[in-house]
Amino acid sequence: MIRTRVTDMLGIRYPIIGGTMMWISNADFVAAIANAGGLGILASAIYASREEFGAAIDRIQALTDRPFAVNLNLFPAMRPIDNNDYLDVLLEKGVRIVETSGHSAPEDLCGRFKDAGLKWIHKCVGVRYARKAQSLGADIITVVGYENGGATGKLDIGTLVLVPTVVDALDLPVIGGGGVSDGRGVAAVLSLGAEAVIIGTRLLVTQECPIHDNIKRALCHATELDTMLIMRSINATHRVWTNASACKCAELEAGQADFFEEIYPVVSGENAKKMYTSGDTDCGILSVGQGIGICGDVPTVADLFDRMMGQAEASLGRFASS
Repeated sequence: MIRTRVTDMLGIRYPIIGGTMMWISNADFVAAIANAGGLGILASAIYASREEFGAAIDRIQALTDRPFAVNLNLFPAMRPIDNNDYLDVLLEKGVRIVETSGHSAPEDLCGRFKDAGLKWIHKCVGVRYARKAQSLGADIITVVGYENGGATGKLDIGTLVLVPTVVDALDLPVIGGGGVSDGRGVAAVLSLGAEAVIIGTRLLVTQECPIHDNIKRALCHATELDTMLIMRSINATHRVWTNASACKCAELEAGQADFFEEIYPVVSGENAKKMYTSGDTDCGILSVGQGIGICGDVPTVADLFDRMMGQAEASLGRFASS
């Protein structure tokens, strides 16, 4: 069993964190990740009211007695978000772990995190931002390399360089990711000095993931070449699955199209939500990392985590015994 500061601090069996995914990281999926031994993270931005958000936390707590976290989204949003409202609710419900992610650390919230005794994980893109979060009292820092799906940041640094650079710069434990889809990736990131891995793309292709089976089947046949970068022209670069909507976005960007009038209708979260439920593989944008090329089956989350950790331990043990 691999035990680290992160597993001890968070009270989880495996050093695996489920990446927060909009419209996907709902209550049932978070509970499945927690029950499998990892840390599931609820996407608070899915929920439009305090009541809906509170009900989601209640649902998780009914499905698992294991630790889970809530993500507070600091990225610009089309719908105004007051994260203090979400924080009020998660504290009322007894949630003990909070994750923040966005363009800057939440200086207006971190005092409340510390006063409440929360374990605070901050996800950022590089050393400068990690040091800032550490100075504000973060307990754990997450960084993901350029291979990852979703927001890639603006530094374009791969996992192999980013993770040890951040580890060396901090006194805090680090969660690393970007391209991790199997146990070999887990072993690699831990060998770089991280004390847990974060995965998103691999979790898309699991039985419990709340997206249509049409999409899961298509992703099973995808390769490492089936992703592309979009929205760099608006300083919001995302790595996504190469489909018709992604290609349309790239075409509009190349023509210097207006974001709100022409690009946003293509990349909107509502289109993604429709894709997840309808199974139309081209009607929206899906964040996918290069690790999709080694996601060839659709296991349960529990089977996936057991398999990944067995492979990680075997990979690390192979060198220890040589």
